[in-house]
Amino acid sequence: MAGRVEGKVAFVTGAARGQGRSHAVRLASEGADIIAIDVLENTGINYDPATPEDLEETVRQVEAHGRKIHAAKADVRDYDSVKKALDDGVAQLGRVDIVVANAGIITYGSAVEQSDEQWDNMIATNLTGVWHTAKAAIPHLIEQGDGGSIITTSSAAGLKGVPGIISYVAAKWGVVGVTKSLAHELAPHRVRCNVIHPTNVQSPMLDNAEVRKVFRPDLENPTFEDAKDAYASLNLWPLPWVQPIDISNAILFLASDEGRYITGISLPVDLGFSAT
Repeated sequence: MAGRVEGKVAFVTGAARGQGRSHAVRLASEGADIIAIDVLENTGINYDPATPEDLEETVRQVEAHGRKIHAAKADVRDYDSVKKALDDGVAQLGRVDIVVANAGIITYGSAVEQSDEQWDNMIATNLTGVWHTAKAAIPHLIEQGDGGSIITTSSAAGLKGVPGIISYVAAKWGVVGVTKSLAHELAPHRVRCNVIHPTNVQSPMLDNAEVRKVFRPDLENPTFEDAKDAYASLNLWPLPWVQPIDISNAILFLASDEGRYITGISLPVDLGFSAT
């Protein structure tokens, strides 16, 4: 079924690499033009941030599918920068139909160890950033008058408590509330709003030396082989993680006409992480 989002325009945040790049390229492969943003700097994380070169690679891969792309540096914590990037993209590409609020970060530490700065930055990026993304897009979706799809990224940790990442869990539970509230508000405009809950995904946010140390604190410099069983211990299936394309395929389904009557749901793609 080629061309499942043919003629549509998708707005993807955190698009320079990892899941965001995968979402942009997957949607482009099915016919969508792309508006892509990323912060492209360290915003308080202890792993390497995406770079301008990463975003350029996303542009290259989208264009390799014959699709147009407007890419810009923007910080989801700053509503004005998100709105400007999206408005510029709509001016260039004509519209926006699909919104993928993917941008996110992670930091670690127990509840008493995390600083106020860590907490505030996590909420600003992973929760307020989702609201900013939707807020910037909603006027376009309503004015166009022919519906649309907003898909947010929570986490399997947005369905159950997880120790050591309390601010991340709080933000990801908040994303669920935002998305389900938007589903109610935007139903009269036929804008569908759904939230994805990935387990571990092999991306730079989790596949790095600092995170491996969290999973294997007994080792000074754990390798992936050292840590993979610890990653896998979170899931029912004995696998450490899924790939970005697995999340992108779920997003494509929800964005396409195959999901035309689906709104207000939480969709786990989590190897059974959230099963009770």
